[in-house]
Amino acid sequence: MRTVILEKEEIDKKLKRMASQIVERNVGEKSICLIGIVRRGVNVAESLAEHIIASGEMNVEVGSLDITLYGADHNLIAKYPVLNDTDIRFSIDNKIVVLVDDILYTGKTIHTAIDALLDIGSPSEVQLACFVDRGRRTFPISADYVGVRVPSSGLERVVLHVEEVDGESCVMIEKRDSSAAFKI
Repeated sequence: MRTVILEKEEIDKKLKRMASQIVERNVGEKSICLIGIVRRGVNVAESLAEHIIASGEMNVEVGSLDITLYGADHNLIAKYPVLNDTDIRFSIDNKIVVLVDDILYTGKTIHTAIDALLDIGSPSEVQLACFVDRGRRTFPISADYVGVRVPSSGLERVVLHVEEVDGESCVMIEKRDSSAAFKI
C-alpha cells in the first residue's frame, strides 16, 4: 500500500526553504559546494543549487558522490560501499561542502559518504541536507537542513520520487510486510 504525503508543489516549497536556510547559515560566503549522494540526492542538490543561484547571494558548485554496494542487497545500504561514478570536478579543500541526500534514516549512508568525501579532500566544514528525515538513527548523524520529517517504522519505506528519475515528484510511504522490515 502506498500513501502520497507530499506532492510536487509542496516539495518545491520545501526545497526553496532549505535553499534559503543554506544561504542564511552561510551568509558572507562567496561560494559553497553541494555534493549530492547518487541517486536522488544529486537531483535534490541540483534543485537546491538552482534556488541558491537564483537568490544571487553566492555561487554554487555541484558534484555527485556515488557510494554503491558490493552485491545486490540494497537493504544493507553502505555495508560494503565502493566509489564508482563520483563526479566532483572541483577542489573541496578549505571549502564549505553541503552533503545532500534524499532520505536520512539510520545514518549509515551519510557516515560512509563523509568518509568518502574526506578521501577526496579536506573541506573547511561539512553540512548535511536531507529532504526527508525518517528518524531512527543507528549512527550519531543529524541533518543541518531538512525538507520534511517523517517518523516511520521499520515496516514502512519512505520514498522521494523525482521527476528526472521517476517521471513524477512526490514523497510517499509504502507499507512492507513484516518479513521485509529492517532490524534495528
